[in-house]
Amino acid sequence: MRQKLAAGNWKMNGTGAVLAELEALIQAQGAAKSELLICPPATLLSRAAEIASGSHLAIGGQDCHAASSGAHTGDLSAHMLKEAGATAVILGHSERRADHGEGSEGVAAKASAAWGAGLTAVICLGETLEEREAGETLHVIGTQLATSLPDGATGANTVIAYEPVWAIGTGKVPSLEQIAEVHDFLRAELATRFGADMAAATRLLYGGSVKPSNAAEIFATSNVDGALVGGASLKAADFAPIIQALDAS
Repeated sequence: MRQKLAAGNWKMNGTGAVLAELEALIQAQGAAKSELLICPPATLLSRAAEIASGSHLAIGGQDCHAASSGAHTGDLSAHMLKEAGATAVILGHSERRADHGEGSEGVAAKASAAWGAGLTAVICLGETLEEREAGETLHVIGTQLATSLPDGATGANTVIAYEPVWAIGTGKVPSLEQIAEVHDFLRAELATRFGADMAAATRLLYGGSVKPSNAAEIFATSNVDGALVGGASLKAADFAPIIQALDAS
């Protein structure tokens, strides 16, 4: 049985004061049935891990370099994230792909590095609005999955997050049928490449304008095992109802 996962991506938001939201979230959701993950900015990672120590809440990074060390100014290795208290790392987010020109082959290299450091790789996939309107969604998602996910992926070291680019932070959400189509496709693709057992063990998250008002119906959709949440994860009062909806699904 796959454990459901509610993951929060704080992106480039928050200074030390926002860590009070972590404390509030732990107090509010200490008994959550779902796994909880918050990925704060790197400057807050070690302090967040200290706050979350001994709780039901895990802490993750938002990116890592494929190399373990070297002349890579401004980058962080997977081992550095691990030492700072991370247990997971988001890779291949559409904002990284767009803002930094990251390709799927590079994402795969980062995933291997994450596994080597003992981190779970949360690998993001998603199509643009133009690709969706051109009927290319499954082709785009399938290509990203094939090239972003290295051999050696398991349900224990990998989470897949489907985030349509056009739905991130826009308030637009795909129909439940569109979400189910992609998640069903992802499960089938994993089974074809890695086998039925791996596919059945791998959690598939939906991300893109998830909020308390639509969380329950999204979590009731075929093959959705949780969510990767952006803005709504910054405040415990907004994230808690999403977690509660996931627990109830």
